[in-house]
Formats: sequence, structure tokens, C-alpha cells
Amino acid sequence: MTSAEIIIRAEQPSDIAAIHAVEAAAFGREAEARLVDALRDLNNQFISLVARQNTHIVGHICFSRVVIQGSLDDVIILALAPLAVHPEHQGRGIGSMLVRSSLDECRRRTVGAIFVVGDPGYYFRFGFAPASERGVRCEFDVPADAFRVIELHAGTLRAGLLKYPPPFHG
Repeated sequence: MTSAEIIIRAEQPSDIAAIHAVEAAAFGREAEARLVDALRDLNNQFISLVARQNTHIVGHICFSRVVIQGSLDDVIILALAPLAVHPEHQGRGIGSMLVRSSLDECRRRTVGAIFVVGDPGYYFRFGFAPASERGVRCEFDVPADAFRVIELHAGTLRAGLLKYPPPFHG
């Protein structure tokens, strides 16, 4: 499969059911699909991109607003969660395409930084580093090396505790 066969674009209302199906299939459960639905409803700096092959949605990535306690409210900080590729299409670089395209979109929207909890080896190649190196802690109990950050605009990060929106607490 070549990248020309995959189109990365913003989510459209007609994609919602397909996104739900991809999330559920990728994780083998409904929790992440329900999380995406709740984040979309929250509509707080929500960014959602899909990977489409022909007429099928085969991957999805989304971002939602998070805050570092005590940081400036005018700096946009997002969490990447979740990233999903349908199991029948995994291992073909679609997830990487989604991450790269979404980072470009976040830069375009002047997002200051992005946090993720995920595989350190996977996210390292996109520039994500341990958040602990920047003095940021996660409100959830996650492995330190899995809690990562990329600063898209220098000087936007402050040390502190990262707080996620309510749907992550459900």
C-alpha cells in the first residue's frame, strides 16, 4: 500500500459511525470509541483526523484540550488520545501518517504542546520526549517513560501537573 492510496483529512459528521467502529475494532472494546464520542461532545479544542482508503475510514486520531495546573490559559495544550487503525490495516504506516499529518495540523493551529501516554519507542520517532524531563507529571498513574510530550512552539511548557478533561475520568 502506498501513501497515495490513503487520504488524511479532518473528520466530517458522516464519519462518526465509522470512527466509532475503527476505535472499537482497534482496541477490541468500546471504551476508546465512547471516549472519542464524549470528547467530540465536549468540543474543547477537539481535533479529529481520519485516514480514508477509497470510501472506508481505516484510521483515526484525535486530540483534546488539557491543562497544566497553574499554567497560562491562553496557551493551547492538547492530549493525543486515542490513535487507532483498524486491525485489517495495521502495520502499513497508516498510524504514522496520522501522527505526522496531525502534528502539522496542530502546528498550523498554533498548539503549544502535545502530550501522549503511549509506547515510548513509537512516539520517540515523532519527537515526543519524556514529560518528566520538562517537569510535567500526569494526574493518572502511568509509567514515566510512557508519558511523553512534544513542544511545538518553544517556551509554551511550564512544570506542573497535567489535568485531563472529564471524559478521561469516566
